[in-house]
Amino acid sequence: MTERPNILFLLSDEHSYRFLSARSGEEGGEPCHTPTLDGLIRQGVFFRQASCQMPLCTPSRIAMLAGRHSHQAGAWSNNSVLPPELSTFASQLSKAGYSTCTVGKMHLGGSRQFAGFQHRPYGDFGGPCAHQFDPLSSYEAGKPRPGSDLRSRTVDAGLMQVPESQLQEAAVTAESVAWIRNHQQAAPSVPWMLMASFSRPHFPLTAPSRHFDRYWPHGVNEPRIAAGSGDSADHPMTRGAIAGFRTDEIEREEGMRARAAYFACVDFLDELLGDFLARLERDGALDNTVIVYASDHGEMCGEHGLWWKNTWHESSVRVPLIVSTPEHRGGDVAAQVVDDPVGLADLFPTFCGLAGAETPDSLDGLDLSGPCRGDVSSALQNRLGVITEAMTPRWGEGTEFRVLRSRRHKYVAFRDAPDLAFDLEQDPCEQRNLLAHGEAKDETDALRAHLLEGFDFDDVEQTRLAQTQDLKDRFPLRAEGSTPNQVLRGDGLLVEADAPLYDADVVSRDIDADFDR
Repeated sequence: MTERPNILFLLSDEHSYRFLSARSGEEGGEPCHTPTLDGLIRQGVFFRQASCQMPLCTPSRIAMLAGRHSHQAGAWSNNSVLPPELSTFASQLSKAGYSTCTVGKMHLGGSRQFAGFQHRPYGDFGGPCAHQFDPLSSYEAGKPRPGSDLRSRTVDAGLMQVPESQLQEAAVTAESVAWIRNHQQAAPSVPWMLMASFSRPHFPLTAPSRHFDRYWPHGVNEPRIAAGSGDSADHPMTRGAIAGFRTDEIEREEGMRARAAYFACVDFLDELLGDFLARLERDGALDNTVIVYASDHGEMCGEHGLWWKNTWHESSVRVPLIVSTPEHRGGDVAAQVVDDPVGLADLFPTFCGLAGAETPDSLDGLDLSGPCRGDVSSALQNRLGVITEAMTPRWGEGTEFRVLRSRRHKYVAFRDAPDLAFDLEQDPCEQRNLLAHGEAKDETDALRAHLLEGFDFDDVEQTRLAQTQDLKDRFPLRAEGSTPNQVLRGDGLLVEADAPLYDADVVSRDIDADFDR
C-alpha cells in the first residue's frame, strides 16, 4: 500500500461461523445465501477459525476494542463499562492521524459511550440494548416489548413488520455513507476508519418475506446436533444454559421457524451489506479501503438443544472473519484461507499494522496485517491457540469457563465443574470428551497447562467484583432513552432516533456532560 489505507469495519451481531454460503459445502455448513460476504472471501483473506474473546455482546466488544482477553479488559457482562485506562483501536488510530467514526450498535454499559472514536452520529448512546423491537403487532403499551422475554424471541420469529426505510440497519448504512462522503469532501488527504455496527442476525429474528420464504416452511434444516447427545449433554454448563435460557420450552415447530428466521436474517444482512458497499464503490470510497467483516459472537440456533450464546460450544464462540484489501480486489495479492486460530482481540494490532500506527505493547492480540497482505506470520503459526472465556456466574455451577482452541484440539476449564476436551478434527460436533475416555492425554495436558498458566479463577472473581462496582460508581449511565438508538444532532442535542427531529424527545442536552468520550 503506497499510502495509508482507509479501514471500513463491518461488525454484525450473533453471526455464527457456519452460516455462510461459502461454507455450505462443508460438514455442518448451513444453506445460507451470502453473495456479498462470499465475494469478500474471494477477494481477501478468510480466517476460517476465528473466535471471540467472550461469547456475549458487551464483553466481546470491549475485549475486541481493547485487544485483550476479556478478564484483562474488564469485560464481564452486558452491563460492563470500558475501563478508562485502556486504549482502543479507535483511540490508537485517532492518535496516528486517522479520522475515526462509529455508527450503530456499541452495547457498552455506563457513560463511556465513544470508546475512543471521534465521531458517533447514530447509535445506542442512551443504553446498552440497541435492538429494534419487532414484530410491531406484538407491542402493547405498558407491557414488555417484543424480545424482552427470552421466550418471545423464538415465539415472535418470522416476518419483519418494521418498514425497511425505518430499519436500524438502513439508518446505519445511510449515516455511514453520509459521514464518509462528508469526510472525503472536507479532508480528502486524511485517512479514515469507520466501524458500521449492525444488529442482525441477532434477535428480533424477523426478516422480509423475500428472505424468510426461502426457508419457511420447506427450506430449513434440522440442527446438526440433537438435544441430549454427546458426552457434555449432562454437564452442569449445559443444564444451566437450558434452564437459564428456557430452551426446553421451545417446541419443535417453533424452533424450526426460528431457525428459518435466523437464516433469513443472515441473508438479509448480506443484502444490506451488498447495497452499502455498492454505494461506496460508486463513490470511489473503496479504492484505498481495507474492508473487514466480523461478528461479536455466534449463535447456537438449536444445536445441543440450546439457543443464543454464552456457552463454550463452537457455534457460540466461532465467528466469520474476513479481510479484503485494495490489493486483493485489484488482483495484486491472491485470496487466501488461513486455518490458524485467530481471535477478535487480534483486530486491534491488525488495524494498527494496516494503518502503520504504533501498537501498544500490552495487547493480548497478534498483528495479522502480514497475512492480510499475503505474508507468512511466524508468530501466528507458532501460537498454540486462542483463548475464550466467561467469568460471570450467570447460571451458577459451570458458568465460569476458559477455553483454549488450537488448530485441532479444544480444552475447556471450569471454575466449579469437570473440564472438557475435544478433538475438533475427528469430532467437529464436540460429542466425545477426550478426558472421559483418557484420549490424547499429552495434547490435553499441554493445552490445560498453557490455558491456566498465571491464571486463577478465584483471583479473577475478586477482580470482577471490585472492578465492576468501581466502574459503575465512576461512570454511571446518566442519560437513558426509551428507544434503543439515538441521533446526535448538529446542535449537540442527543435525541431519540424514533422521534421527530423537530419536536424530539431529548435524551441529552449536553453530551459531553452525560457521556464520557
